[in-house]
Amino acid sequence: MSQEGIELLRSAIEAWNQREPNRVLSYARPEIEWIPAGPAAVERAVYRGRDEVASGIAAAFETWNVFELQEAGLSDLGDSLLWLGRVKMRGSSSGVELDLQFAIHTAIRDGKFESIHTFLSWQEGRDAAGLPNG
Repeated sequence: MSQEGIELLRSAIEAWNQREPNRVLSYARPEIEWIPAGPAAVERAVYRGRDEVASGIAAAFETWNVFELQEAGLSDLGDSLLWLGRVKMRGSSSGVELDLQFAIHTAIRDGKFESIHTFLSWQEGRDAAGLPNG
């Protein structure tokens, strides 16, 4: 992976935090696969293609009026990236607040996201990326 991939991921996270789903989707390949973690999996466990991902993002933003990612670390794994940080969420209706570890393992091809898998623990993200326990 290159600096370009790292900047792509950080730009997508910034777009997510600013609740700009069209900008998030502009970084994705048409056949994107998104496997959201826990509370983000509002409608289904896996979203395939831009239309499904757009639907999933819309559902997540309706369910959570706060859904912000904060970076703690980022690892370049050659053919993928592993982002570690925290997610802060607040339910739109319930008002429930969450502050959890969060990991994103993503593959990028031709300058766009091919897959995005998210996890509610850093260790799950490391495991998915094939890294040793940390």
